[in-house]
Amino acid sequence: MVKHIVFWNLRADCDKDAAGREIAAALESLVGVVPGLVSAEVRRVYNGDYDLALCTQLVDRAAAEGYRVHPAHLAAQKTVHSYTVARVACDYEV
Repeated sequence: MVKHIVFWNLRADCDKDAAGREIAAALESLVGVVPGLVSAEVRRVYNGDYDLALCTQLVDRAAAEGYRVHPAHLAAQKTVHSYTVARVACDYEV
């Protein structure tokens, strides 16, 4: 299994709760669409340096690589990028 975790800062001029819901809908809907994507959860961060977090679980490294370039994920990224100004991410095997 591979965990893919991302943190974002959202634009100051957006409704962060509404943006979080829209981003969550875009990314969480990829489960069952992107091969090997087992789970995806987006939540507002209530303490720390970032506004929003994504935690995904993929079956293996190959699935993680496929997720990055999958057309449905690339489409969801457009929604994410429309609200975000900073990002940090990591992948690790479990």
